[in-house]
Amino acid sequence: MQISSTQNSNKTLQGKTIAFLVTDGFEQVELTTPWEQIKLAGAETVLIALEEGKVQGYHHLDKGDAFQVDKSIADVSADDYDGLVLPGGVANPDALRTNENVVEFVRAFFTEQKPVAAICHAPWTLVEADVLDGRTLTSWPSLRTDIQNAGGNWVDHEVVVEKGLVTSRKPDDLEAFCSKAIEEFAEGVHKRQQA
Repeated sequence: MQISSTQNSNKTLQGKTIAFLVTDGFEQVELTTPWEQIKLAGAETVLIALEEGKVQGYHHLDKGDAFQVDKSIADVSADDYDGLVLPGGVANPDALRTNENVVEFVRAFFTEQKPVAAICHAPWTLVEADVLDGRTLTSWPSLRTDIQNAGGNWVDHEVVVEKGLVTSRKPDDLEAFCSKAIEEFAEGVHKRQQA
């Protein structure tokens, strides 16, 4: 899915730095489309992964492109970023959620009341970070029980925004996901955000 390059060209994110967190197996379009739209809105974007080097994207089950990592998770702090994007894909969040540094990094965005955007299978990482209790969100449908078991209220909507958390179900939802993520990143710290 391509989004018009003029959609978010009003530079609403000037001066903001947005972290993108992935590892091998992420759904490529769920990285590249938000990355492009957030950059068009004026933000600096930083690709963070488990290790330095490259990470492998996928188009569902088919290998996509490799992307150069900017920073490893061991070398970052949520203090340095204004928001976080978590792309999906099945393998990506499943691997991320087993890494203690990742879980702490993700949780810190909620503790610091900073906006987070997660799409598709990415909320698995939020389940592990224990930040979903009492929240309404969406995801790929197979995560419904995991989200409910973590205290979240799962709904089947294109995009859900609650207390600084933006969630969507799948690549078909990217236009709405990007638009709402940019809105939340522009607003900044959310007093109602909580860990």
